[in-house]
Amino acid sequence: MDANKLEERLITFAVETVKFLRQQPNTILSIPIKKQLVRACTSPALNYGEARGAESKRDFIHKLKLVLKELRETHITLRIIKGLNGENPDLNELLNEANQLIAIFVKATKTLDEKR
Repeated sequence: MDANKLEERLITFAVETVKFLRQQPNTILSIPIKKQLVRACTSPALNYGEARGAESKRDFIHKLKLVLKELRETHITLRIIKGLNGENPDLNELLNEANQLIAIFVKATKTLDEKR
């Protein structure tokens, strides 16, 4: 996948996740989860931008692994929200996109690790 398109996809994912969170009620229990999810869902786009400017191949791989780590955290947090709130079409779309992005970065990191 083209690096610019992938970066845009990560940005869109972050924006859509934050928009989803804005629609959810603020309760004493949901606020910490929402704050954590905002950090986790925006981090992949930021780390991918850093990876694109990596100083070495090793640095690039490390930053891609950070992207993957944050995507997994986002996915798990979205699953927790689903468990607490039940089915939601918007949430299901976010979970699907998170799965797709995770698959992209798993493949990328495995391929790069094999080439080392």
